[in-house]
Amino acid sequence: MIRRKTQEPSYWENFQVNRSDLEYLSNLLVERETPLTLDEMARVLVHFRCRTEEAQIAQALARGSVYLPKNSYRVGDTVYFPVLDFAAGQVIGIRDGENPEYGPFRVIKVAFPDGRVREFAAEMANHPLNDAPPVDEGPRFSPDELYTRYGELVRRALQDRLIAEPAFVSLDDEWFLKDLLVEIKPGLLNVVEAALDMAGGGPLPTEELIKYLDLPAEAKPQLALFSLNHALFEDDRFDEVGPAGQILWYLRRMEPPTILEPPARLRPRVVEYDHRLLGESLLNLERRLDDEWADLVAPPTVEEPISVILTYPHRRCGTLPLSSRLARIFPTGRTHRIRFLFRDEETGEEMPGWVVREHRFVYGLEEWYERYEVPVGAYIEVRRASEPGVVLIRRRATRTRREWLRTVAVEEGRLTFEMKRHPVSCEYDELLAIAVTDFAALDAMEERVRKERRSLADLVAQIFPELAKLSPQGAVHAATLYSAVNLVMRVPPGPILTLLVTDDRYSFVGDYYWVSRSR
Repeated sequence: MIRRKTQEPSYWENFQVNRSDLEYLSNLLVERETPLTLDEMARVLVHFRCRTEEAQIAQALARGSVYLPKNSYRVGDTVYFPVLDFAAGQVIGIRDGENPEYGPFRVIKVAFPDGRVREFAAEMANHPLNDAPPVDEGPRFSPDELYTRYGELVRRALQDRLIAEPAFVSLDDEWFLKDLLVEIKPGLLNVVEAALDMAGGGPLPTEELIKYLDLPAEAKPQLALFSLNHALFEDDRFDEVGPAGQILWYLRRMEPPTILEPPARLRPRVVEYDHRLLGESLLNLERRLDDEWADLVAPPTVEEPISVILTYPHRRCGTLPLSSRLARIFPTGRTHRIRFLFRDEETGEEMPGWVVREHRFVYGLEEWYERYEVPVGAYIEVRRASEPGVVLIRRRATRTRREWLRTVAVEEGRLTFEMKRHPVSCEYDELLAIAVTDFAALDAMEERVRKERRSLADLVAQIFPELAKLSPQGAVHAATLYSAVNLVMRVPPGPILTLLVTDDRYSFVGDYYWVSRSR
């Protein structure tokens, strides 16, 4: 009996794209002159495999040369073998069989086009295959039902093969043949550059840019868009910055320098430490601080709005951390840089923002921080707007009042701290709040720390007594130390907390506070 292999789970579990599949897909793209998504290509490929199998069965049955053990064969006969993907072999020899259990029978030697030579029983009257119907016509799945069951396996195999095939090109999950793209000459890309320049760098969708180009009238619109997008992706002058589901273009030379070359103060210092030394209490503190470079597991969901405590590196750079929680709020996309809009909930003003997922920060708040004089340690709330590509932001505004805050200064290459009164117009975390009055001095101190490659232990040893003198008990909260260290060295909480736990110069006194043992 001929059994359809496409009905067997093993067929799809071991699915591989072959040359015939690629030729079929190529011809389909030529015929339609339209790019296809990976899902569309995988679905038609399943239909193609099922049709091919049915055609092979019909051909073999029509010729009457499907292999059955009861049949007799002659040298030179061509025989089809369903169990071998309907491979056709030629009989090149015949001999007597030698098995008393089956009585007299013959053995045919068959050569296949790939060089294989195999032997099969012939003229064997008592064999179960002889009594089976020629084709299994029992219940079977349709191609669409097969795709529902095994489509993911087909998609993965197809994607891997297409990536390895230079004849195919992809863009935003769509595929087409490279040689059939609409030609986008260098002069046309210069026109696109000029259009983006007039738009302030962008962002503009491809549908808007293509209006400036004189493309062949016979080119199908979808293929023309695909071809222009591909040409722009291949040109370093242009950056695709759209969130998922949108393609938007920007001139790279007009993007903010911060997103192209992130400042050193946003890059974490690599400090080796053993995370296992932190007990559950300290791990809870690490989660509360929610540093973007902390080794935290991303929560499956988050409750909006999300409250962020602003640290110095982000206050100085006009950024927000793309932490495990905030990553759920901001747009995702295909590229390293994604353009979106901040909207101030107090005023409704919109500001361009950039998600830089590779370096785990969101840029675009320099002027906003300055306008409201947002201090280090301020609470910032963010949530998604109803419109895609917009994120709402607000500070917890209060009536302006003068508050006692830790105030940092740089004296003789050292950080010093004292309590001073400063005007504050928003809520803040008292443990992380630090007033900065001379950004340039901190910049120079940070540069010195980096060039001298000062260790975290040395920096903590210098800062700790300065913070301790502000407390009658001489105690320093771990969160305060984290905030102070990050004035001049970008370090997530884990290494700092581990240092406090393991360094015998510090003693834990409870509730996340430490004192110096030299007191």
